[in-house]
Amino acid sequence: MAERGGTGAPAGLPPVSSIGTVACIGAGVIGAGWAAYYLARGLRVRAWDPAPDAAERLRRVVDAAWPALTELGLADGADRDALTVHPTVAEAVAGAGFVQESAPEDLALKRSLLAELAAETGPDVVVASSTSGFPMTDMATDAGDGSRLVVGHPFNPPYLIPLVEVVGGERSAPWAVARAAEFYRHAGKSVIEMERELPGFIANRLQEAIWREALHMVAAGEATPEEIDRSITDGPGLRWPVHGPCLTFHLAGGEGGMAHMLDHFGPSLKAPWTRLDAPELTPALRDDMVAGAEVSAGGRPMAELVAERDRAVIAVRRAVEAARAAGRP
Repeated sequence: MAERGGTGAPAGLPPVSSIGTVACIGAGVIGAGWAAYYLARGLRVRAWDPAPDAAERLRRVVDAAWPALTELGLADGADRDALTVHPTVAEAVAGAGFVQESAPEDLALKRSLLAELAAETGPDVVVASSTSGFPMTDMATDAGDGSRLVVGHPFNPPYLIPLVEVVGGERSAPWAVARAAEFYRHAGKSVIEMERELPGFIANRLQEAIWREALHMVAAGEATPEEIDRSITDGPGLRWPVHGPCLTFHLAGGEGGMAHMLDHFGPSLKAPWTRLDAPELTPALRDDMVAGAEVSAGGRPMAELVAERDRAVIAVRRAVEAARAAGRP
């Protein structure tokens, strides 16, 4: 893990449950989605964006997202009108207990804005960046105090997709990383608190691997975009909502689980099934995968996992079919 800056948490740090106001800095697609989500969780949102029509666009996104958020369940006190848009960054962060930065993916811009946010916020306020791939170590270079700067990477749209990947940089204080993760969990998010920086984080790297292979196949005339989409939506994508790729392969090994799957299918890693180079399946990697699958399984027997998968796939198929039918004229 990269060495992190800062010492202990500030004295008298209030609990995350006391945070009632969040500042959303940047109100594009991601920032506006965050604003809608925070409003639905009963928080007040103070926003800033340099675009002249930012306030109008932001309110349109919130209004468009509100029916979905209502169906998911609004928190007590949820109010889409608890949103204010401010002319400066300093005004937007005034009184906020947490800051979500969602500026465009421009490293120079991120550095400048995060430096300003670090200077304009108090010692107990964590500033989280929605960056899709920049490490915080690279973004925090211009900040006078980088200890409170962390990555809080969501998936689009933030008001619907629960995942947030949290990771600090070399100057991020451990308490700030932990506090960001705790705040997101308190707000109802599914949080991965990463142990080390990794460009693109976890989910984007997996998503990007599929995307790049898809582009290769289309460019080579091996598959069409429609075939690629259907290969996921009608194939492995149906299993992933309940069991991710690792637990899916654990089940593929039958009663022998991940160990049998790796021993049986390990040689196929050398087959030309993807343009990605496979790592060497060393005993250590095999043991890590087997141990990780057991953790994911949570001690449940294979028959129980299979039954869970089957119920979930049936539910997902019926839900998707119903959603498609509802959208047809």
